[in-house]
Amino acid sequence: MKQLFVKLTMVALLLVQTLAAWAAGKPIFEVSTPLTVAVGEAFRVEFQLNAKPDKDSFQAPTFEGFDVLAGPAVSSGQSIQIINGQMTKDVNYTYTFVLLPKTAGTTTIGVAQVEVDGEVVRTNAQPIEVVDEASAPAVQGSTTEKQQQRESNQSAAQNRVAEDDVLLRAVVSKRTVYKNEPLHVTYKLYTRVPFVDYSFDATPTFNGFWAQDLVNKKTNAQSSRETYNGKVYETYVLGDWLLYPQQAGALSIDPMGMTIVAQVVVQSRNFDPFFGSGHEVYNVPRKVRSQPVTIQVKQLPQGAPASFTGAVGNFTMECTAPSQQLAANSAATYTVRIAGTGNLTFVQAPKLSLPTSFEQYNVKTTEAINASATGISGYRQFEYPFIARAEGQFEIPSVEFSFFDPQRMQYRTLSSKSLMMDIQPDAKGTASSEAVVLSGRGLSKEEVRLLGEDIRFIKLGKSHLKEQREPFIFSTAYWAVLGAITLLFGFVYYSLRRRIRESQNLVLVRGKRANKVALQRFRAARGYMEKQERQGFYEEMLRALWGYMGDKFNIPVSNLTKEHVRDELSKRGIAEQEAQRFSQIITQCDEAQYSPAATAQMQEVYAAGVDLVSAIEQKIKR
Repeated sequence: MKQLFVKLTMVALLLVQTLAAWAAGKPIFEVSTPLTVAVGEAFRVEFQLNAKPDKDSFQAPTFEGFDVLAGPAVSSGQSIQIINGQMTKDVNYTYTFVLLPKTAGTTTIGVAQVEVDGEVVRTNAQPIEVVDEASAPAVQGSTTEKQQQRESNQSAAQNRVAEDDVLLRAVVSKRTVYKNEPLHVTYKLYTRVPFVDYSFDATPTFNGFWAQDLVNKKTNAQSSRETYNGKVYETYVLGDWLLYPQQAGALSIDPMGMTIVAQVVVQSRNFDPFFGSGHEVYNVPRKVRSQPVTIQVKQLPQGAPASFTGAVGNFTMECTAPSQQLAANSAATYTVRIAGTGNLTFVQAPKLSLPTSFEQYNVKTTEAINASATGISGYRQFEYPFIARAEGQFEIPSVEFSFFDPQRMQYRTLSSKSLMMDIQPDAKGTASSEAVVLSGRGLSKEEVRLLGEDIRFIKLGKSHLKEQREPFIFSTAYWAVLGAITLLFGFVYYSLRRRIRESQNLVLVRGKRANKVALQRFRAARGYMEKQERQGFYEEMLRALWGYMGDKFNIPVSNLTKEHVRDELSKRGIAEQEAQRFSQIITQCDEAQYSPAATAQMQEVYAAGVDLVSAIEQKIKR
């Protein structure tokens, strides 16, 4: 009995030691913070863990209602004790933040979490009461010394930021330009004090200009040092545009406005709970605004050549002519490439005059354009495909391209050499015999073959009629109706099954709904057109056309470009001219958003967009 008691005692002691060891090894994550703080008073929040956390596993709460002045500051420590031959080891990790309350009221410090050996450990939410000492009843008829010190520090922080410590400037490359001559405008922030936040109050509008944004939205603004009015500033580019004036006269560029929050450190008698020094950090908001800019736009000189279509800049022209000897009914291409710097986006295809016996097709345009602070540079290439139908000697006149050179302040005309082409009979020797000149609309080869076959023979003589009476059941009509009902049932069954399958195919449903969605957007664009709201009209037209192409051909938004749309149309057998029409309409809408002169073209753009969608729908359904 005694031995049994001794064994039970030993088992109980062993169980107690095991439970104590397990409890000692369990990680504990706690938050330490004051229960009451004042508005504008910085205080410290500590998250304490009694174990070693996994790397990069700490997740802080959002701290809603507070400004985070510092943190997280991570500190760690450990201690080892040996008592009666037993070694104990304590580990402590602390994450410290310094917070600043925004408004009075009861606010809660959210839940923080960390992982220890893959196990998630969380703190409890901690409520904090934020008191507005300024609105509280005064003690003995006067403010407290602490409040007076805070007001004094806030006033000192305001005085530390001078008027010229934060500036916003609009830097313009030129103040006087010709119409369609580019100018470069940059909005720069100049600061001599650190700042923690900023927000825009007003963004510039470029009425009367076609604007090209040069800032890469995916990259953050890079700082640089610059001397202005004898002082050194840190500068940040907030906006960078290339502007092309579309009308003559005095054009105004609206200023940009913003609010910047500067950060000022003021020495105080109060002890800082985090750094242990006598300094406090204050946020000082400052409103800045750039100066308005007026640009004098000069009209282009009189006496422009007949081949001038509005190109302004410095360009070169290179023409690639086809072979001088060509077989009849053969296709060839005349290529013109215009390269240089200027308003290259608006350069139109030069006029190419071909003999009447040459069948000319739509011009194909390819381009490579790069926008920079000096202007738009690159090239636009125009290909003129044609087919020579009749044999003989023919002259292709020279191609002329005129532009205005703002450096020389004069018009310049570039010309190619004229070309003599010798059109030989084709392999069958039928060029001259098959060359047909028809007035009015053009006819296809199939229509030409049917010119003498459109009247058919009319049967003459008496008709032979006989009366037929037979029961309907089991008659020919009976079997015909029964077969029709069977076919109708099969058709309905097949249609329902097909509709079920199609409804499960999101890509197919999206393609079928493309026309309906486009029509709804066209109606909205028409409403804007009737109200003469140019901006809304062109935005709705762009949404209708881009949205239709993306839905109809399942093109992701990231790949929705003119080249991608042109490839998709070509894969489905749509003529190149339709893709060219799409590119022209998109270009017109993009340009018209920044060109007030294009208001009268809304009816034409609307009709062209509706006709384009209708034509694509009809050709795809075939």
